[in-house]
Amino acid sequence: MPLSEVMQQPYGHHLAELNLGILKYDWDDPRVQDFVNGLELVNSAAKRSAGFVWMMDPDEMEFEQTHADGNMGANPRMASTLSVWESVARLEHFVWNTVHKRFYDRKGEWYDMGAALRFAMWWVPIGHQPTMAEAMARFRHLETHGPTDHAFGWGHMKAAQLWKTKACG
Repeated sequence: MPLSEVMQQPYGHHLAELNLGILKYDWDDPRVQDFVNGLELVNSAAKRSAGFVWMMDPDEMEFEQTHADGNMGANPRMASTLSVWESVARLEHFVWNTVHKRFYDRKGEWYDMGAALRFAMWWVPIGHQPTMAEAMARFRHLETHGPTDHAFGWGHMKAAQLWKTKACG
């Protein structure tokens, strides 16, 4: 049976997600300023969304993205989020039915779209806040092995349906 037919949320767990991308231009470049200026709007919408549990602090995220001791390769153009949601449906609603969708639709303007994989999800016990080391290990596992119970994407979640119709516009 395909993974997409059996993947369901385990009892006592929430959904963690990491998305990452490399901006085409430096953070202070005018060509990405709509993105930069909209981050607080999008993050605030996430935090107010039903089902939102937790998001990595922006200062900690900046360290992880840009510092040599961070877990993301010290790329000064890295832009990412690490968050936890009550369920796939709650995360899916935020991604495809809020202001986030307007920003998603403009990703080609702001991000280097050369890399195909930019997103990973996995189950975490309720109350767990994943570290970036954990998130990157899950991301790399998905990148290397494809979707498994350890890390997966939208296409492998039986409950996720909106991405099929809204991801392309």
